[in-house]
Amino acid sequence: MSHTVRTSPAGSAQALSEAYDTALLDLDGVVYAGGEAIVHAVDSLLSARAGGMRLAYVTNNALRPPEVVAAHITDLGVPTEPAEVINSAQAVARLISEQVPSGSRVLVIGGEGLRIALRERGLEPVESAEDDPAAVVQGFGGPDLAWGRFAEACYAIARGVPWFASNTDLTIPSARGIAPGNGAAVEVVRIATGAEPQVAGKPLPPMHRETILRTGAKKPLVVGDRLDTDIEGAFNGDVDSLLVLTGVTDGAQLLAAPPQHRPTYVDADLRGMLTGQPEVVAEGEGFRCGGWVARAGDEALELDGDGEALDGLRALCAAAWTVAGDGACALDSGKALARLGL
Repeated sequence: MSHTVRTSPAGSAQALSEAYDTALLDLDGVVYAGGEAIVHAVDSLLSARAGGMRLAYVTNNALRPPEVVAAHITDLGVPTEPAEVINSAQAVARLISEQVPSGSRVLVIGGEGLRIALRERGLEPVESAEDDPAAVVQGFGGPDLAWGRFAEACYAIARGVPWFASNTDLTIPSARGIAPGNGAAVEVVRIATGAEPQVAGKPLPPMHRETILRTGAKKPLVVGDRLDTDIEGAFNGDVDSLLVLTGVTDGAQLLAAPPQHRPTYVDADLRGMLTGQPEVVAEGEGFRCGGWVARAGDEALELDGDGEALDGLRALCAAAWTVAGDGACALDSGKALARLGL
């Protein structure tokens, strides 16, 4: 699949909730952080749904079953059905089911979400390499996952059993900060075995496929906070994306983004779903958005004007992405971002 290299955030005369039929929403850093709703998230989601947009929650976290996630979102104030939650456990279970016979045993290194998803696909979860598994699957198991579980995976993989991973996110947000994610655990097994897993989660195609199959979305909008999972996943699926700045991505990372990490739209939080998006236009040697004009200097990105900080960031994106082309912008952005308070 070929992709057009994006050199600027897009504008939209329509509210995004009207221009797209389904929002494919990440959870951590978008809807909640540390289990608590992010500011403006609940009201924005309720308003988008009331206007006719369908909501689906797409997460790389394979630990919690959809029923548990749906109950959590409902408790936050957005009534949600389990069918509206799509996780990487479901995506990896489908991937495994396409490569081993129905009824096969699968060694599980992870939580209950994986076991439920495997049973849904007619596969039997087992706990030991001695149970003659046809595959090994590894997903986030939470802080209480025993070290010995990694050894079980290694024993089976050393015998030639195919290895699958729900996702490879190196970190995961927690109430106390950033904690190791499933990707860190996958690295433990990779180092010990020298093997490479088949990975299902964002940003890879199996997760996008699972999401589209389960939601039936015709014109989806991916909404996320991570460039390397949410935005790259949208890029790989050739669908539009909205980056919200409520999670792990900061302005400097966004300006330095290579093509696969450049979102269609940028906004502060989920209120951006309910509005149109301002257009960025070329002006002289720079780019204007609102009251700001940004340009690429010899050593740094330059910003003049005044107005909404997000408009300045959008203008800077256009300057940075244009000069970078199909690479990553290496110009210093610190002074320009400081003007915006970002």
